[in-house]
Amino acid sequence: MTEALEDTKIMNRWIIVIGAIMIQLALGAIYAWSAFTGPLQGINGIAPSEFGFSSTETQAIFSAGLATFAIFTIIGGRLQKKYGPRNIALLGGVLLGLGYLLGGFAGANFPLKLAGIGIIGGAGIGLAYVVPLAVGLKWFPDKKGLVSGLAVAGFGFGAFIWILLANPPPILGFSGVISRQTGEYAYTIANVDLCFRIYGILFFILVVLGSLVMINPPAGWKPEGWEPNNNNDNNDSSDKEGIHIKDLNPKEMLKTRQFYLLWMMFFIGALAGLMVIGNIQNFANDPSEGFMSHGYSDVDASNFAVIGAAICLPILNGIGRIAWGQISDKIGRRHAIISMCLFQAAMMGVFFFTTFNPIVFFIVAAAIGFNFGGNFALYPAATSDSFGTENVGLNYGYVFTSYGVGGIAGPILAGVVQDMGWSFTIAFYTAMGLCLLAAFLAFIFDPRVKYDK
Repeated sequence: MTEALEDTKIMNRWIIVIGAIMIQLALGAIYAWSAFTGPLQGINGIAPSEFGFSSTETQAIFSAGLATFAIFTIIGGRLQKKYGPRNIALLGGVLLGLGYLLGGFAGANFPLKLAGIGIIGGAGIGLAYVVPLAVGLKWFPDKKGLVSGLAVAGFGFGAFIWILLANPPPILGFSGVISRQTGEYAYTIANVDLCFRIYGILFFILVVLGSLVMINPPAGWKPEGWEPNNNNDNNDSSDKEGIHIKDLNPKEMLKTRQFYLLWMMFFIGALAGLMVIGNIQNFANDPSEGFMSHGYSDVDASNFAVIGAAICLPILNGIGRIAWGQISDKIGRRHAIISMCLFQAAMMGVFFFTTFNPIVFFIVAAAIGFNFGGNFALYPAATSDSFGTENVGLNYGYVFTSYGVGGIAGPILAGVVQDMGWSFTIAFYTAMGLCLLAAFLAFIFDPRVKYDK
């Protein structure tokens, strides 16, 4: 690599962030799933669907996507070290696009929908997701929290875009690709599957374009004026008081206490947030506990549900990734995680009582999205702090499996609660208690990993 080429790449390291946002906009499709739960299963008999899926089936597709997503972050971390980040991001884009195209031609065939959108699409998301984080943290060792947040901000904002394009609330005054029809069915197979096919093409294009700039910095490169180990002890494993920094590989990382604490905290944050993201429309439209139980019409309830899912949650999800990342650079990763978990516990505790007023519902939904987004800025940065940057793409893949487990437990918990006719308080209060546990785990967490010099 020539000196001129190195200088060019160094001068343009912020281009990496732009490419990362483009990739993550497409990957955020998985958080747009709430726009499809109603069209696939119908809404309380007032908006019947030609698909006729159950709540558990729609959540099974969502959970399969989350689980496959998490598993393939490990595979993506390994492959990007061997074949380069650009190639693996490109492969992820191909699989994501193909998965949604398959789902778009599957009609009411639940197993094919599950295989295409949940498994193949989830695998594509997992392969591509780890690349912008691994590359970004290597280019920005001086701004780990900020760049982690920026690198994944598109994930949250992408959900906002894809929900509005698919199924916006009527109150916004425009129609999406999925539009209600007159006649026997409110939601038809033709319209919903068309949306899946369009999305498959768009996702492919965005990831391919973003992958073009996914290139690691030259060996030994560091930002001008920045020296390693000068960060706050709360953030990094600083070389002070006999503590020696070492880049750990996964085998070494799995022997540390820090890994299991990070894994458990991330699992809890994922479970709580994904439970709400996957079921916010089901909760808001529930006749006994949603808005209709407080005298609102079914049309009002549907509008409020989609606004909460399409606007409040995803926008604040994206903002939370950037904000919590910046906060952690200032107050330390551990203190930021404690604050985020306590805030989320409070929001989970009150969310059940918000359907008496749509403004309160929107505010709390936004706060849940804000805190949930913080997970994706804080935990990759914390992984880099404790285990080093050299293997961060692979190491974070192992930490990220917690997200997959939480993605299975959270949405299905709420889906089963609904199908069994139980109160949503069971799901929300369980999540609140777990968030308090996560705050305690963060309190005892020491990011510094000790090794002999």
